[in-house]
Amino acid sequence: WEFNGSFYQPSAFLMMGIPGLEALHLWISIPFCALYLIALLGNCVILFIIKKTQSLHEPMYYFLSMLAVTDLGLVLCTLPTTLGIFWFNMRRIGFDACLTQMYFIHILSFIESSVLLAMAFDRFVAISHPLRHSSILTKTTVMKIGLAIILRGMVSLLPIPFLLKRLTYCGKTELSHSFCFHPDIMNLACADIKVNVFYGMIILLSTVGMDFIFIVLSYILIIKTVISLATKEECLKALNTCVSHICAVLVFFIPMIGLSMIHRFGKNVPPLVNTLVAYTYLIIPPALNPIIYSIKSSHIREALLRALWRK
Repeated sequence: WEFNGSFYQPSAFLMMGIPGLEALHLWISIPFCALYLIALLGNCVILFIIKKTQSLHEPMYYFLSMLAVTDLGLVLCTLPTTLGIFWFNMRRIGFDACLTQMYFIHILSFIESSVLLAMAFDRFVAISHPLRHSSILTKTTVMKIGLAIILRGMVSLLPIPFLLKRLTYCGKTELSHSFCFHPDIMNLACADIKVNVFYGMIILLSTVGMDFIFIVLSYILIIKTVISLATKEECLKALNTCVSHICAVLVFFIPMIGLSMIHRFGKNVPPLVNTLVAYTYLIIPPALNPIIYSIKSSHIREALLRALWRK
């Protein structure tokens, strides 16, 4: 413990694996390794295919590249501590290292939410204004959107580590997960955390919450446009271009909303449920997104087959 008058701060936190199943951590690590490997290889393949295939150099695939980079970042943030616990029981993480990991996990989560919104906007423009799509979403515009997404995540979350460092901690130093979350760290403090709770809620609602609302509005407008199309075949063809994105949105937002609700209102939720929802939120989307887009996007599938054929 670091002591400064009445101010106490732990030098480190203790992370948690899967509660009640500590004896099985080595076996449990096998599916986790498989998911991490799928996420790393899948997203790298997506990036390679888009970079090497000239016909994929368009807004939809630029945004998909951003999604793949974000997913890789999330995987690399959680992989060392998660597998460190499962393989070597390395539970200890330094206070500043924990805040750093937490900052990047939350930034990448916010960026992923914003990228999914940008992809929804791309689908809306492509379906509602197909002739103007290339003039509205130029390469410059896509780059500006990407830069704005990164800056929004970095700036909005910048105060969070400092708000945590000002708190006095006492008693338990054991976290609920094998990685660091803001609500998890905050709840270990024995000081007044109203500012942290209020700021965290405001930022979550004004970023991820607004992103989700605008994604829903985009699909309402898309459905309205699709209904006005002349034939059933045209309707199905238009909607088919959105299936991958809808799956990615559901895979990301459902566990994220569930985890946020558990941290804020689920005091009586079993620790195992909390842990499983957290792993679902941070590991499943990076592993599933490349599979979803490889299966549903004929352009990516064809480019991948051509690359394999050359090999």
